[in-house]
Amino acid sequence: MESAKKSILERFTFWRVMLAIFFIVGIYASAVRFFKGLGAATNMSDATPWGLWIGFDVICGVGLAAGGFIVTAVVYVFGVEKYRPILRPAILTAFMGYSLVVVGLLFDLGKPWNIWHCLIYWNTRSPLFEVAWCVMLYTTVLALETSSLIFERLRWVKLQKLFEKGVIIFVVLGVLLSTLHQSTLGTMFVIFPYKLHPLWYSMMLPILFFISCIAAGLAMVIFESFLSKRFLKHSVDKNLLVRLSQYMCLMLGIYFVVRLQDLVARGAISYAWTPSLEMALFHVEIFLGVAAPMILILIPSLRRSSKILFTASLLTVSGFIMHRLNVTITGLAGASGSHYFPSVMETFISIFLVGIGFALFGLAARYLPVFRHGEEQAVEEKLSKDTVPDGFYVLSFK
Repeated sequence: MESAKKSILERFTFWRVMLAIFFIVGIYASAVRFFKGLGAATNMSDATPWGLWIGFDVICGVGLAAGGFIVTAVVYVFGVEKYRPILRPAILTAFMGYSLVVVGLLFDLGKPWNIWHCLIYWNTRSPLFEVAWCVMLYTTVLALETSSLIFERLRWVKLQKLFEKGVIIFVVLGVLLSTLHQSTLGTMFVIFPYKLHPLWYSMMLPILFFISCIAAGLAMVIFESFLSKRFLKHSVDKNLLVRLSQYMCLMLGIYFVVRLQDLVARGAISYAWTPSLEMALFHVEIFLGVAAPMILILIPSLRRSSKILFTASLLTVSGFIMHRLNVTITGLAGASGSHYFPSVMETFISIFLVGIGFALFGLAARYLPVFRHGEEQAVEEKLSKDTVPDGFYVLSFK
């Protein structure tokens, strides 16, 4: 009896209790939003029609799920088998991310039951049209890729073999669709030349969005790997994560150079030294979210530390989120003449959606073959014998 009570108590960990609280509050806030409307649950207005749900749940969510198409392209298109151990977790993370993006969009739409309209009423001149179709199609591709886990778990051999024959088609479609909509998210803000703050407005936004999503996608793979080890007891070879961190650092470097060159070319660099809230947020975004993780990864003795790898990935993700929120919310605040700060219900609904993602990933990792199966384990054992050389000459797919 005592052992049974002890076993029950052990299940009530701090994070599980917090997750349960967020679920309860999130369900209540969701009920208020859908039964009483946007006005009862948000601080959005006619002057600020896009808030946290678009800025974080959608714009950030799509970018943070980019690890799926990056890893699948590396393994299937470029044939780099050493990254196969992180293939399934990356695909699952991407599928969860995109599914929650769709759910988050339902919260933001005034009439969520009309979300299907883009299927019938085409506005081919709108960037949103391309984003909507690409997200729908890519989510479908991710669902098909994730279905292989179910086929293997249920031992549906014929379906599994059929999937393996057509997987390259799914991968190519996924890479194409991701490339299209990841950059088009930036295109949506190119139409605001006099509304978006000069520190963030640029005709280069589509390119900046695409480069930053690659860095953030790699950072999320590293971040998710450490969380899986901490909470799910599934570990990925650290040498593999070190290699990923160097690619992440390379993309951050490209992003930094393009961003700096663009600011100078547009004559907007002076705004980075003009005292304002935008200036302060810009400095935090660049120095904490770009420069700091680059420095941590560039030093060989630091990047071999698990804590440093985790910190660098967390900083990269945080900088990415700050940039997307600055573009979607902060950078437009001055032109709108209004002040927007997310309501408590908006915030809890966003946390609720993130919590759903963590819970579903945990369940999938427990009941589906997400982390290990024969070939991946063999590759991982081979990698564990390798050493990671110093310097960036390891930045090669060979």
